[in-house]
Amino acid sequence: MSKGLVAVLVVLLILVVGALLVGGSYITARNQMVAKREAVTQAWSQVDIVLQRRADLIPNLVATVKGYAQQEVTVFGDIANARSALLNARDPQGKIAANNQLDGALGRLLAISENYPQLRSNQNFLQLQDELAGTENRIAVERRRYNQTLQDYNTFIQLFPNNIWASIGGFQRNPAYFQASDGSRAVPTVNFGSPSAAPAPAPAPSSTMTPAPAPAH
Repeated sequence: MSKGLVAVLVVLLILVVGALLVGGSYITARNQMVAKREAVTQAWSQVDIVLQRRADLIPNLVATVKGYAQQEVTVFGDIANARSALLNARDPQGKIAANNQLDGALGRLLAISENYPQLRSNQNFLQLQDELAGTENRIAVERRRYNQTLQDYNTFIQLFPNNIWASIGGFQRNPAYFQASDGSRAVPTVNFGSPSAAPAPAPAPSSTMTPAPAPAH
C-alpha cells in the first residue's frame, strides 16, 4: 500500500471520527434543549393555572365590595379591564403584562376596604380575602419556579457550543420572565381583624381625703 493511499485513508478516518463527534454533540445538545424548553412550557402551565384561579375569585370579590362601595367605579373598571386582558392574552408575555396591571388594581381595591368598616366585617368578604391570599402565595411559588426553569433554558442555549447548535436547531432565547410590577410592590398590607380595644383610662384620684388621726393627748 502506497504512502499516499495511507495518508488519504488517515484523513478520511479523521473526518469520519470528527463528523461523528460533531453529530453526537449536536444530537445530545438538541435533546437537552428540547427537554429544557418543554420544562419551561410545563412550568408556565402551572403559573397559568393559579392565575386563572385568581381571576375566578375576582368577580365575587368585586361584587361583595360593590355592595358597600358602589361609588368606587374607577377601581372596579381597572380590575375589569385587567382581568379581561389576562383572560384574552394568548402568550406568556401578554399574560404577565395583564397580571401586573391586575396586581395594582387589586391593591387599590383592598386599600379601599379600609374606608368601609362594615365591609371589613363581612364574612363573605373575609373568606374571599383569605382565598385570594392563599392564591397569591401559590402564584409567588409557581412564578419563582417558572423563572428558574426559564433561566436554566436560556443559560444553556447561550453556552458554547450549545449556542451554535441552538442557532442551527432554531432554539431562541425566551425573554418572558415574570417580574414584579410596580403595583404589586406597592400593595398595602390590610388588616381585616377587629380593632384592638383602647386601653381603659386610669382612674381619677379621689377627691375625698382621709382625715389625719387626731394627736394623742
